[in-house]
Amino acid sequence: MRDERGGSLSLWLQRRRFDIANPYLRGRVLDFGSHQGVLTQYCKPDAYLGVEHDPQFIAVARQLHPEYRFVTELPEGETFDTVAALALIEHIKDPGALLALWAKVLAPGGHIVLTTPHPRFEWVHTVGAKAGLFSHHAHEDHENLIDRALMARLASPAGLVIDRYKRFLFGANQLFVLRLSADR
Repeated sequence: MRDERGGSLSLWLQRRRFDIANPYLRGRVLDFGSHQGVLTQYCKPDAYLGVEHDPQFIAVARQLHPEYRFVTELPEGETFDTVAALALIEHIKDPGALLALWAKVLAPGGHIVLTTPHPRFEWVHTVGAKAGLFSHHAHEDHENLIDRALMARLASPAGLVIDRYKRFLFGANQLFVLRLSADR
């Protein structure tokens, strides 16, 4: 089975990312890059905000999950216990700026949960995209592949540190849980 923008394994990979992130989703959750709102299955409606810049995805998300809130821009003045951005940061031209934005909306004790491919496995993603296993569109859209050392360097100016790190899917993907440093 192939989803409309992905490869035959895209939905399975999405499920693995959500399952690995689920234990870290707590309190009020900002789902940044929410697409069609699949992460809602792990969150209560009153503790969820989906941000998605693509109005077509927002329309679908609102239709599929009418009890949840979806917006195209991050509202000012709101804070979150968890910022979740799964398979997103590798598509951003300036990931450090995005980390800084997320750090500003974290509630005290909050954290950022990210998944991203490991740079050493880019060749697997390339081959898989060409073979139709993974999303060709997502692969072509990669801006920055980030390993643990680069994430630490990107997070530091925003006052963030890596709290937890785990590789999954045979090491091809990474989970980062970031928090504000104690001296911030």
